[in-house]
Amino acid sequence: MEKATFAAGCFWGVEESLYDLPGVTATRVGYTGGHLEQPTYQQVCSGSTGHAEAVEVTFDPATISYEQLLKVFWQAHDPTQLNQQGPDVGSQYRSAIFYHSEHQRRQAEESRDALDASGRYRRSVVTEILPAAAFWEAEAYHQKYLQKNSGGCGF
Repeated sequence: MEKATFAAGCFWGVEESLYDLPGVTATRVGYTGGHLEQPTYQQVCSGSTGHAEAVEVTFDPATISYEQLLKVFWQAHDPTQLNQQGPDVGSQYRSAIFYHSEHQRRQAEESRDALDASGRYRRSVVTEILPAAAFWEAEAYHQKYLQKNSGGCGF
């Protein structure tokens, strides 16, 4: 099994787009990329911790490739919006890929550059590509939120 970590706005919608893909064995939402250990949702929402709302995906690369996960990631949000997705505004909603290996870093950069060059968007892709850092699991009520509740963040 391998891990992939993506941030693309509200983590509920990102998780929703990934959790039932064939080959994805687990997802969990949480916070990464910041400076505070074990942040709470309220702390992350303040915008002062540096964390992004993110989804950590455990997947079987024999069934689904990292490249396929990247395609879903790019389709799940607008990667040209800096620190915002829809009505959610702040650095905690930034678009980012947190890579777990050099292979993932290269694939993420290549896919970002190809998307940017494709002309699909009028603005440039602003998605950050960073090494995976500590991942702090969000509170239990956030896990698979859209599967348990209707509504949410618009995905």
